[in-house]
Parts: sequence; C-alpha cells; structure tokens
Amino acid sequence: MEQFYLLLKYLFLGLFQGITEPIPVSSSGHIVLAQHLFGLNIEGLSFEILVNTASLIAVLIIYREDILRLIVNGLKFLKTKDQDAKSDFQFIIYLIIGTIPAGIIGVLFGDVIEANLKSLKVLGFALIATGIALWIIRNLRGRKNDAALSVKDAIIIGLAQAVALIPGISRSGATIVAAMLRGTKQETALRFSFLLYIPVSLGVTVLGISDILNDPNFSELLLPYTVAFFASLIASYFSLKWFMGIMARGNLKYFAFYCFIVGVLVVIFL
Repeated sequence: MEQFYLLLKYLFLGLFQGITEPIPVSSSGHIVLAQHLFGLNIEGLSFEILVNTASLIAVLIIYREDILRLIVNGLKFLKTKDQDAKSDFQFIIYLIIGTIPAGIIGVLFGDVIEANLKSLKVLGFALIATGIALWIIRNLRGRKNDAALSVKDAIIIGLAQAVALIPGISRSGATIVAAMLRGTKQETALRFSFLLYIPVSLGVTVLGISDILNDPNFSELLLPYTVAFFASLIASYFSLKWFMGIMARGNLKYFAFYCFIVGVLVVIFL
C-alpha cells in the first residue's frame, strides 16, 4: 500500500510538471510546491531532469514540422544562399543567441539558485511577479512575424529566459512577455518561446545524464520515476496544445489571476 501511495504521488508530480511546463505559471515552482504538499523531499536533480526531458519530447513532437523546416532551409541557405530560406536561417541564429544567457547563467549559478532560491517565500513572490508581467501584456497585439525578429529581440527574450531560472518565474511566461513587449504577434512569440526551450532543455538533459547515473536512489525509484516521466510527457503534449489555443484567443489574463492567487496564498500560508 505504501508503494502504491508513492506511485500515486509521483504520478501527480509528473502531471504537475507536464501541465504547468507549457503554460505561464512556472513548472519548477509548482514542482517545489507539490513536493511540499505531498511531503516529498526529492534529493538531487534526477527527477527534475527526467520530467523536463519528457516535456521536451512533447515540444519536439508538436513543433516537428517547424523544426524540420528550419533545419532544411537553414542548410539550404548555407549551401546556396537562397533568399527564400534566409528568414529561417536568421531565425535559427536568433534561437542560438537567445539560448546563450540562460546557458551561461545556468552553468555558472545553477547550484546557487538550486541551494538558495527554492524557498516557498521566494516561490510565492516570483509567482506574483509572473502574474504582474502577464497582466501587463494581456491586451497586446503585436505585428512582428518570424521574419521581422532582430538580434535585439533575441537577446532580450534570452535574458528573460535566464530570469526564469528562478523557481516561480515562468519560463514560457517570461519569454512570451518579453517577445510581446517587443511587438511580436502571439503566434511568433509562442513559437520562438518553445523553440528556444529546446536547446536549453536538451542541454540540461545531456549534462544531467551523469546525475541520473550516479543517483543512489535511482534504481529504487525507477518505477515511480517512469510513471512520472510518462505522465509528464502526455500532460505536456495536451497542455501545450491547449495553451496554443489560449494564445490565439489572447486570454492570458486568466493565468495572471491564477499566479496572483497562488502566489499570495503561498506567501501568507506556507
């Protein structure tokens, strides 16, 4: 019975991760909150790496056509300088530029963030900050499409992604807010945000393989981890599909309300 309850807890943790990763409410913050509520103290990074990898796979599945087009056109431009492929090549360059800030800060200060910024108070205030940012852009309707992005846009969005290393600051929320403040269309902001997620998440997965292999509890928790992985994969897929519809309708204010409410409750009661 104890094993069953443990599996159930990890199932819910995987669902928490999967549902909250695509939407602008901070998956890392919700994982911290869920562990507190379920009375789990998961040591190390193996669990987070696994469920984030599951979310990454879901993003790759949904954006597979965009990824394939970017690869094909990027290579075509390098070989032939075909002007029809230039905008996709530039989009790739902007994704690389946007990845750099989070990559550098994650490598240099990841352990510091892990050790000092996972308190519930920090989480609560960060969720409130996320809510404020979402409220600011709730009515914005930009004009920039993929081809109109610039190096400055990529840098600003990349810096926003770096800020989201703080638990409670939503990665998707921060990057979408930054993109829309730069005047991009909702569709472009969403696509750039999640394509930007891929290299960072892939890097975390590759660098985290040693953490998983050296986790002393991994074999003991193999089944709960597996349950959480597949729960996160399935939930991430459907959550992102749902969020794409929300973005198309411009209903971000509801996520702002949610972040306000949860953030205030965490600060006051936890």
